[in-house]
Amino acid sequence: MLRKLAMTLAVTAIGFSALGLAGTAAQAAPSVVASPDGYAPGTIVVKTNERKLYLVLGEGRALRYPVGVGKAGKQWAGTTRIDGKYRQPAWAPPAEVKRDNPSIPDVIPGGSPSNPMGVAAMTLAGGEYAIHGTNRPNSVGGYVSYGCVRMYNQDITDLFDRVEVGTQVVVTAR
Repeated sequence: MLRKLAMTLAVTAIGFSALGLAGTAAQAAPSVVASPDGYAPGTIVVKTNERKLYLVLGEGRALRYPVGVGKAGKQWAGTTRIDGKYRQPAWAPPAEVKRDNPSIPDVIPGGSPSNPMGVAAMTLAGGEYAIHGTNRPNSVGGYVSYGCVRMYNQDITDLFDRVEVGTQVVVTAR
């Protein structure tokens, strides 16, 4: 119970556009591609204009994942770090999301098909955002969130296992 409460509190400030719905889609594994220039190995780079997330591997290579990003007026850019990692997190909508969608419950339990965090979430320091899974796989690849980075559940699981709390995250519009 305490662990669940801690996860709920940790993701309370996460911005997200809508409730998730259970679903499946054929999704490809992350691609090994040329690394974005100028980033140290281990850095996560989110290119919102591409709707792609890169995990820099070094030696000129990166893993590339498709993502959903902030919709118009909800995008942001900057450098931050992962400050928490949670599997099956409960979710409490931030005030802005609740204002826009007053019928959303105050807390959606982890593991619920209507939980927009999917199977895992990594919260980002200094804001109301996270990199997380989704139960709406058709939303990956679009401008869909309140600023969070949305991934296929299999991709957030893969990335979650590759990075640690403290990993640098760079979000850029280019």
